This record gives sequence, C-alpha cells and structure tokens, in this order.
Amino acid sequence: MNTKNPRIIPAKEMVYLDGPKSRSYELQFAIKVFRQFLKAFRTLHFVGPCITVFGSARFKEDHPYYIAAREFGKRIAGLGFTTVTGGGPGVMEAANRGAFENGGMSVGCNIVLPHEQKENPYLHKSVTFDYFFVRKTILIKYSYAFVILPGGFGTMDEFFETLTLVQTAMITHFPLVLYSKEYYKELMETIEAMVPQGTISQDDLKLVLLTDDIDEAIDHISKYITTNYSIKHRKKLWWLFEKL
Repeated sequence: MNTKNPRIIPAKEMVYLDGPKSRSYELQFAIKVFRQFLKAFRTLHFVGPCITVFGSARFKEDHPYYIAAREFGKRIAGLGFTTVTGGGPGVMEAANRGAFENGGMSVGCNIVLPHEQKENPYLHKSVTFDYFFVRKTILIKYSYAFVILPGGFGTMDEFFETLTLVQTAMITHFPLVLYSKEYYKELMETIEAMVPQGTISQDDLKLVLLTDDIDEAIDHISKYITTNYSIKHRKKLWWLFEKL
C-alpha cells in the first residue's frame, strides 16, 4: 500500500458504509434535533422581528467588509429590527457589534465546529447548534429580510437555500440583498445565464438586489417592510414560561 497517497485511508481509520443505523440510534438523533429546535424557539421567542446577516467568519476588524457589516447592524437597529447572525467572528461579529453598540437587539445562532467558529462578544441572546440544517432553519425562521455579504461555501449555502425558499414560495417574498458588486459580479452573471437556459425565469432575477450602497440596501428592505407589514403588539406569555 502506498501510504503517501492521501486518497488511501489506513485500515484502522476505515469507516464502513453499513447503511441505516439502528432504530434506537435514529430515535435518539430525532430527539436531539427536536430538543435543539425547542431550545432555539424558547431562546428567540421574544427577540422581535429580525433581519439576518450572512457572511464570512474570516474578515478581520479592519477589513472593508467587516466595516460594512458593522454599519448594516447599526442601520438594522435604526429600523427597530433585531440583527441575527451565525454568532461567530468576521462579518457575523461585525453585524452583531453594529447593532449592540447602537441600541439594537443582537442575536447569534452559533454552530459547533472544530475551527473558526466561536461566539462573538456582541450578543444579547445566543443559541448553539450541533447541526447546520437546524441552525439554518432558525436563521431564516424569524427574519423578514436577508443581507448577504461576501463569504465562502457556508455563505453560499445560506444564500441559495434562502433564495430557493423565496422562489418556491415556501417562505414569504422577503428581500434578499447581496452586498458588493465586485465580489458577486461573476455569481450574478452565472445566475443571469440560467434565464436563457430556462432553469429560472426572468422574474426570479428580481428576488435579489445586488448593490454596493448600504443606503440603497436599507431603503429596499424598509420599503418592503413598511408596504407589507404593520406593528402588532402581543402579550409576552408562552406556555413554556420563557424568560422575557
């Protein structure tokens, strides 16, 4: 055996594909997933209407995208909305920080990872997940708009899942903003090229606003919300006795 070939796994590390796990294992998994959902519902039940900001964990404090995300958090707070992020560093920290420092509610939905991800210090409330699919559901569940700053595979996953849910009317036609024409130029060109192929419609292009202008982004979100929604106050009482 050529042990220098990285594609060959030593026998002691071999994992066998033995099909479905036992029924008891699957039941325990389902219970664990349910408990994570329930914990998230209880934690975030009273955070108010939210706007979710997606983006890379890898940008430092002096990076232009960090600075832009911080401004987005500030502007979201100015609209009276809660800023929700993945709760980690980079763009997530910046957006939470912008809200936290300007009187807005700041929420993080963290994920257990072997590297990169750790909870940032600008959160009023947070919840940590073991599974990405649970986390993504919660990041989408409470929000009325989505801002996607530059990011990697995880950000693309979050963007396209949200976009697909809007396109298929599984969630309401909430605004999606892609920030940075330079970063997302090729991506938008790829999306536009789907129209003549018939895989998306011309109207689907209207689901996303690509911009370099934070004012334009916030105005786009604000117009949608004020046109389609009004504030409804409710009693803060729920059957699981959450802390208000």
